[in-house]
Amino acid sequence: MCIRDRSRISIALLRLPSMSPTMLFICAKNNFIFLKFNIYHKFKQVCLFIITLYILINIYIQEELIMSSNRSKEIHLANRPTGFPDDTNFIVKEVDLTDPNTDEVLVKNLWMSVDPYMRGRMIDRKSYVPPFQIDQVLEGGANGIVEKSNSSNLNEGDYVMSNYGWREYFVTNENNLKVINPEFGPIQAYLGALGMPGLTAYAGLLEVGKLQDGENVLVSAAAGAVGSVVCQIAKAKGCKVYGTSGSDEKCRWLEKELGIDKAINYKKVDNLISEYRSQITDGIDVYFENVGGDHLEAAINILNVGGRIALCGMIDQYNDEAVRSGPPNLMMLIMKNASMEGFIVSKYNHLQEQFLNDMKGWIDSGNLSWKETVVEGIDNAPKAFINLFSGKNTGKMLVKIS
Repeated sequence: MCIRDRSRISIALLRLPSMSPTMLFICAKNNFIFLKFNIYHKFKQVCLFIITLYILINIYIQEELIMSSNRSKEIHLANRPTGFPDDTNFIVKEVDLTDPNTDEVLVKNLWMSVDPYMRGRMIDRKSYVPPFQIDQVLEGGANGIVEKSNSSNLNEGDYVMSNYGWREYFVTNENNLKVINPEFGPIQAYLGALGMPGLTAYAGLLEVGKLQDGENVLVSAAAGAVGSVVCQIAKAKGCKVYGTSGSDEKCRWLEKELGIDKAINYKKVDNLISEYRSQITDGIDVYFENVGGDHLEAAINILNVGGRIALCGMIDQYNDEAVRSGPPNLMMLIMKNASMEGFIVSKYNHLQEQFLNDMKGWIDSGNLSWKETVVEGIDNAPKAFINLFSGKNTGKMLVKIS
C-alpha cells in the first residue's frame, strides 16, 4: 500500500467521531470499494508478472533444447595409459553438430560397446588398426537411430550400426552405416552375440579351431562376451566343454545356465596345470584363448595330439609396458603335432550371413542365449571400459547412452 493510500485511510479515521451513522456507512462503503479495486489491481499485476515469467522460462527452455540438440557429448583420449587405464586417461567434451548434407544422416546413439581390444589402440604403435589419437574422440561399435536424413536409402527412425561409439550423436555418410533388423533380436545384441563378439566366437572356433562334433574344448574367460558364445556353439556341436572364469558366480552361470561340463575358478587355483590335469582327464582338442600367460601354458600341457589353439586375445597382457616372454612349453606343440593360430575377426566378415543364419537356428532351438552387463550414460563409458580389466562384466559389457 502506497503513502497516499495510507493517508486517505488515516484522514477517514480521524473524522469518525463527528460523522453520522449514514456518513459512516457511506465512508466505509467508499473505502471498501477503493481497497477492493486496489487489491484487484495488484492481483492483476501479479498475474501478469507470473504469466510473463512463465513465457520467458519456456522460451529459455526451448532455446536450451535447440542448442543441446545441436551439440553432442564425446569421450576423448586425454593421454595414453601407463599400465591399467584409469579415469585420468579420458575426458568428456561437447562438440557442435552440423546438419547432414546430401547422402548423410544424423544418428542418435542408443547403445555403445566397450571391448578389450580398444586398450591396444591406446598405445602409439603400428597394428592392424591405427592407434587412437590424443585429444580425439574414441571409436567403437555403436547402435543408434536415424533422427534426420538426407539419404535416399536411410529413413528417419531406422536403426543402424556403426563404428562411431563413444559419442551421443554424429553425422555421417550413409555408406558408413548398416541397417539393423530389430525383429531378429534387440538392437544391443548386435554389439554382442549377434555382432562382432559373436562372429569372433563363431569364426575362431569353427574356422581357426576347426572344431569337429564331439571334441573336447577349453575356453578361457568363458563368461565374457566372446567366451560365452564359444561355449554354447561347442555345446550345440555335441562337444564336452570346459571353461575358466574369475568368480564362483560366473562359474555357476556357466554350468547352470549355459550347461558347460566344468567351470574352473582360476583365482582359487594355485597351479593351473595341475588343476587342468585333475579336472580334464581326457585332454582337449581345441583351446580358445582369450587370456594368455599361465592359461596358455597350462592349456598346451593338456592339448591332445593334433590339437588346435585359436588365439583370440590375451587380456592378461594388454596393460603390460614391456613385451612378455612366451610360455616355456611351446616345443610341446611340435611333439603333439598341434597348431596355434592368431586371428582378427575382420578376416571373416564374409561369413556374416552364414553366421547369423546359424545363430538364429541355435537361438530358436534354445541352444544359445546371452547375458549383458549394462552401464548407464555416456559419462560412465570410461568406467565401463576400465571394469573390463578387473572382470566386472558377465557376458557383454555395454553402455546404454539413451
